[in-house]
Amino acid sequence: MKHIINVIGMGPGDENLMTKEALHALDNSELIVGYGVYLELLSERYKDKELYQTPMKQEEKRCRYCFERALEGKKVSLICSGDAGIYGMASLMYEIGRGYPSCELNIIPGITAASSGAAVLGAPINHDFCVISLSDLLTPWEKIERRLKAAAEADFAIVIYNPSSHKRADYLKKACDIILDVVEENRPCGYVENIGREGTNYKVCTLGELKNISVNMFTTVFIGNSTTEIIAGKLVTKRGYPVEAAHEI
Repeated sequence: MKHIINVIGMGPGDENLMTKEALHALDNSELIVGYGVYLELLSERYKDKELYQTPMKQEEKRCRYCFERALEGKKVSLICSGDAGIYGMASLMYEIGRGYPSCELNIIPGITAASSGAAVLGAPINHDFCVISLSDLLTPWEKIERRLKAAAEADFAIVIYNPSSHKRADYLKKACDIILDVVEENRPCGYVENIGREGTNYKVCTLGELKNISVNMFTTVFIGNSTTEIIAGKLVTKRGYPVEAAHEI
């Protein structure tokens, strides 16, 4: 008998930005597991269900709890912000799942910050782009530096996750300095705070300005490529279509 565990991307947490598949899986779950901040976003709708949380840096414990409870016959869902397969828990669940062969994972996608943030800013990733996290908790900073430089040299539009924290207050400035070795100072950029949540805020700026802006851990940063422009106050990366200039009547 296979025990199914849902691994759900919940986007920014607002029900309007979650898929029907995700909501259906949560509605039919007996146990919902996740990081406390994310569970709080769902607490009103699912307050009568069994909820289990662990703090940051206890992700493995959270995952193993899912498997152990699934073996007891519980209908279990593990939630992740954004998409479970993009800086989420899907890969760790597969790694740990090798020890639980009677369990099967059902990965349910969600809207990641690159997509939801881009929609707020305009169309900043409408061509080739890459996503780079500045968190060096699991990735050495030297490797992050190489990735930033390579992305800039390859002329990707760049989305930056985890740009700052209490311990990494200057990491966005360091990242901008690396990119500025390759890219001009007036390159169009932008950032969005609290995407899809109360207090959503965004700003369009240049790379030179971005370097000196203080952001929080709930911010996603967008750095344009060589075709990116600011159009009507929005950040737009061109796809490459030949467009004739419009004449206003």
